[in-house]
Amino acid sequence: MSPQRKAREGENIIATNRAAYHNYFVVETIEAGMELRGTEIKSLRDGGANLREGFIRINGGEAWLVNVHISPYEQGNVNNHDPRRERKLLLHRAEIIAMGTKIKQKGLTLVPLRMYWKRNHAKLEIGLVKGKRLYDKREAIAARDARREIDRAVKTRA
Repeated sequence: MSPQRKAREGENIIATNRAAYHNYFVVETIEAGMELRGTEIKSLRDGGANLREGFIRINGGEAWLVNVHISPYEQGNVNNHDPRRERKLLLHRAEIIAMGTKIKQKGLTLVPLRMYWKRNHAKLEIGLVKGKRLYDKREAIAARDARREIDRAVKTRA
């Protein structure tokens, strides 16, 4: 089973960023909490999140989740949240500093990989990633197709 679809015990996946696994090599993953408003939590319970264009910005010793769309809550009123607002990530200062130095030294990027529930708290899995070249993407597609063909052949024999 692919890493983006594998749910660990006690976790319910809200959204995954499948494009990130296609466009990047995941070097390291970190779990972070998010500072959310009430209508955002209710919307996440309905499964209204999109991580595709999101990224993490480190600014002033804090980590911010940028450009992630959490749909407005349908039963919300005029106090409903802005769908693309920047959300503060809850991380230890040492983790933020370590990520910041890796980004500057190695030219890596921080991307949200998946959002999930863990003991009634919304968590975000952040990936420290390195961009893939076009030939890397083609190679990954070819390997996936070959694996699919092998699985089909084994299935028909059994």
